[in-house]
Amino acid sequence: MIIVDFERKHAEAAAELAMAGYEDERRKVPSLPEVTELPDLTPFADNCLGVAAFEGEKMLGFLCCHEPWEHAFQSLAKGTFSPIHAHGSVKENRGKVYQRMYQAAAEKWVKKGIAYHSIALYAHEETALSAFFDYGFGRRCADAIRMMEPLGNYTPPVGITFKEEDGKEKEQVNRLHRMLKEHMGKSPCFMGYPVREEEEDTEQLQEEKSGSRFFTAMDGEKVAAYVEVTDRGENFATQAEDMRNICGAYCLPEYRGRNIYQGLLDYMILCLKKEGFLRLGVDYESFNPTANVFWPKYFEIYTKSVVRRIDECALEG
Repeated sequence: MIIVDFERKHAEAAAELAMAGYEDERRKVPSLPEVTELPDLTPFADNCLGVAAFEGEKMLGFLCCHEPWEHAFQSLAKGTFSPIHAHGSVKENRGKVYQRMYQAAAEKWVKKGIAYHSIALYAHEETALSAFFDYGFGRRCADAIRMMEPLGNYTPPVGITFKEEDGKEKEQVNRLHRMLKEHMGKSPCFMGYPVREEEEDTEQLQEEKSGSRFFTAMDGEKVAAYVEVTDRGENFATQAEDMRNICGAYCLPEYRGRNIYQGLLDYMILCLKKEGFLRLGVDYESFNPTANVFWPKYFEIYTKSVVRRIDECALEG
């Protein structure tokens, strides 16, 4: 096995490996949409951060990443991310192939001052997951999916109504969103968000959420919970025309345990199904205990993102 820089001439063979990986996961998670073409891989050649593994003329695998950015994942470090279409491997000796590729790629990344390494892997590819765990990675995020069908098997909440937010509840939804960020900053998540004045934070939120739809659970005039839905999520599969994606959700603590969120999801699902959407996705942090218990009950996980933070002293070497 030899490891070389990923170049444009490798893109076609790499796309075949990436598509084979997606089809393998799709056989295990049939609700995933059919995809005929993956995103263009040539930008990964142009940033000179990727590698490919060969045995003679045969490509065994490739591992690429996005351009790095500062303050990755609300940290003080420069980071990069390898999405599910930016890497792939043959099945034979897959763990070894990934480890050799990461060793070569990580050397490049650290020389560029990239300390936060994040890679999205298919959830049922245990060999690849194990290979990265052995190299110091841990789980951080997950993507999950379900068909746009009611949840069922729960007792509907009493005294709670559901609606799509029409502007009247915007201030309350903003308040719940700030509470969600506060929750994510606490143990064990420790996702530190910038501290802003409420007015500034509201303006920032409105800008970030301009393309979102919000559904709410109402206790009279009070918003007890909300869910945010967008037309795309964190990977290429979420861009299917018949799919919508949950990217924000929060229920006030005093309303938990009453099946309010189940009822809210059912209401939203019925609304979206009437509009012709067939699939519903969600992405969440797997180190968030509430999310990690709730979402897998109703959605099937198909990606698990792993992360590794390199010691700063290694960047100075």
